Amino acid sequence: MRKTRISSAVVRRLPKYYRHLCDLERMGEEKISSQQLSEKTGFTASQIRQDLNHFGGFGQQGYGYRVGDLKKAITEIIGLDKSYKAVIVGYGNIGQAIHKYKRFDVKELDVVGIFDTKAGKKHGQEVKSVKELASFLKENPVDVAILAIPVEHAQEVADMLEEGMVRAIWNFAPTDIKVGFRIPIESVHLSESLYSLIFYSWNIDDYKEK
Repeated sequence: MRKTRISSAVVRRLPKYYRHLCDLERMGEEKISSQQLSEKTGFTASQIRQDLNHFGGFGQQGYGYRVGDLKKAITEIIGLDKSYKAVIVGYGNIGQAIHKYKRFDVKELDVVGIFDTKAGKKHGQEVKSVKELASFLKENPVDVAILAIPVEHAQEVADMLEEGMVRAIWNFAPTDIKVGFRIPIESVHLSESLYSLIFYSWNIDDYKEK
């Protein structure tokens, strides 16, 4: 049983390993070395071995890793083999796009409620008023809350999600929100990614990654 705490840096590398292993499996590859995985991911072979050793290693000296076995192990480590209940708060363009996206590899991401400032039918979906969110959470356990609302309401809704004991928040609101330390938040700020890309496009010679 794993006893050491896993750093956030390791956690953030796991999905990239998983994605490349999925690609390798689709191509029919059966094995890969840490060096070959390094060339695909951009992480050093030593770093990859250290990361995987946190969870048991999985490789064989002189052989490398069995692609299918390693993919299955990382699937279980991340928790993609489990089902999750989710709510979407904010059903504008971003909320709708996430709801329609079908390529999440979790066993099941069951959207049990959609909330917005106005209730009613929206793009074929039954949308509840955000005023009903607190009472809904009291009766319906939720694993993941997808937050896609304007800045001015983000923290207020985050407080409701915390009180409603959601297990995690995926934040698409263009602001930083704060909740108790036991609720992980993953914030996706689309504009920041674009701004970084624009900066690098004009300064590529000085800031190109080695």
